[in-house]
Amino acid sequence: MKPSGLGKFDRQIRSFCAGLAAVGLALALATRAQAQDDKMTPIPVPAQPNAIELGTGPLPGATSPESWHSQYKSVFARNVTVATLTPFLPDPAKATGAAVIVAPGGGFRTLSMENEGWAVAQALADQGVAAFVLKYRLNPTPPDMPGFERSMHDLFSGAVRTPPRPSPEAAAAGLAPQIADARAAFALVRKRAAEWRVDPDRVGMIGFSAGAMLTLTTTLAGDDAKPAFIGLIYGPLAPVAVPADAPPMFVTLAADDPFFANGGFGLIESWKSAKRPVEFHLYEQGGHGFGMYPKTTTSTGWFDAYVRWIGMHGMLKPKT
Repeated sequence: MKPSGLGKFDRQIRSFCAGLAAVGLALALATRAQAQDDKMTPIPVPAQPNAIELGTGPLPGATSPESWHSQYKSVFARNVTVATLTPFLPDPAKATGAAVIVAPGGGFRTLSMENEGWAVAQALADQGVAAFVLKYRLNPTPPDMPGFERSMHDLFSGAVRTPPRPSPEAAAAGLAPQIADARAAFALVRKRAAEWRVDPDRVGMIGFSAGAMLTLTTTLAGDDAKPAFIGLIYGPLAPVAVPADAPPMFVTLAADDPFFANGGFGLIESWKSAKRPVEFHLYEQGGHGFGMYPKTTTSTGWFDAYVRWIGMHGMLKPKT
């Protein structure tokens, strides 16, 4: 599936290129900051009996099998070559008809499946909102843990030369597998909407870090995806060209996020200038990657704020 409308989104795609390296670095620094002695420990690929393959095919050129590891009391996937969608459905008696596709982050090299995926989806289902965790395809990394750690160290230390910034078209092509996965996720949810008690016109998307980039790019260049509302959790905030029909947007960031808090808030201004609905929460502390981790900072309250926001937009009760 090929994204369209690239000319309109040049600035967004260019900002993605710069942000991608920042997200990768954020992973390393967050690891040090949150758990100095918590090593990445390989674990067996967990059973995922409810995961549904999206049919977007294997990642071209990938040779390493999918692998998982644990770190700071959470689990991560990498070398994802086949995209899946895992439903978290609410009690039918509580179902509101709204749905959210959840895109974990991880610098397009790993996926924070628990902290930014399953935990988020379960919390949404508890509110009566159907949630679907998108395990999208990732950039390949070495299959063994020592090789993976070395590759990340080389990347962060500058041992690997940063390639020239690609053209917008080349950057979008680099995201093509992930955009295809997101589009397929929307298509599947709408196709099975009756079975899952979902209103096909009330399917939104929320993403974290790299997942926030994917959410925004899907919104701007994802053709038929057309999320009804979006949440961007600690993603980049560079300005973009906003379509006239852009959906309501919820944004959360910590003021001490070392990667995305110091580049201005152009994305917010873009949405406001286009007269599209936007809500922005800038927390004093929280760093990068807080997700559903319980912390003593007020950033822990982002999910409650998000739930109130989707409620304000009518997503916590059946459509009348």
